[in-house]
Amino acid sequence: MANIGATEKTRIRRGGGPGVSSSSIDTATLTGVIGSFAVIAAAMVLGGSPESFVDAPALLIVFGGTLLVTIASFSLEEILDSRSIALRAVIYNSGNPSAAADRILSLAERARRTGTLSLVEFSRNMGQSHFLGQAIQLVADGLPAQEIEQILMQESDATHQRHIRSASVLRRAGEVSPAMGLIGTLVGLVQMLGNLDDPSTIGPSMAVALLTTFYGAVLANMLFHPLASKLERNSEIEATIQRIYTMGAVSINRQENPRRLELSINSILSPAQRVNHFD
Repeated sequence: MANIGATEKTRIRRGGGPGVSSSSIDTATLTGVIGSFAVIAAAMVLGGSPESFVDAPALLIVFGGTLLVTIASFSLEEILDSRSIALRAVIYNSGNPSAAADRILSLAERARRTGTLSLVEFSRNMGQSHFLGQAIQLVADGLPAQEIEQILMQESDATHQRHIRSASVLRRAGEVSPAMGLIGTLVGLVQMLGNLDDPSTIGPSMAVALLTTFYGAVLANMLFHPLASKLERNSEIEATIQRIYTMGAVSINRQENPRRLELSINSILSPAQRVNHFD
């Protein structure tokens, strides 16, 4: 296999969906989620009585009720699948379409010089995404361009649908948690009104009534809805990256000029994301 310069290696490493290195950690999500909870915690501490915000019955109603109602709305397989996908939304960055375009253009340029078979081993050593590796393997196997496009588009669509289902699980949890908070409020009020002759029960009942609403609002607006939005955003970006790789694989298979591929890729990118790989 021909030796590759450091510049080409750098180009091909960049982009391509969620990575596994520390550089791919999505600090925006972690900062937003952890920071918002830290602000609430700080307000509790500064108020002088953080223990008053902890109530076992309220926690049971909101957390337990939200979990069980969400499970009832989906299958167990979808719940378990959404857990791992949501974790990726918190930890890993979604990738950069511009860098993905630069990567596939570098591969197309190399394929034009040395042939498609040289891409297989080379790409394995560059730590590319699974999707790109599959695309290169299909090209190396000599499948027709139409079949390559069909296989990759089906794979991309399946991934996108899986992400949307996981986002739906989070959205559902975000809808249920305030409702469980309202139910907890009603439970607390009923308990309080039913025991007005015993002043010692008014405080605990009122705590349940207020804290369930608080817990439900916090879970929905500071955890479930933000994660669902981030997951949907990342899924759209990943779909764009996979479309770029699909276009590149088809172009390499057809032995088209990489400059023509660059024009095609730029046509689906926003002006700020367009690349000038050959300039």
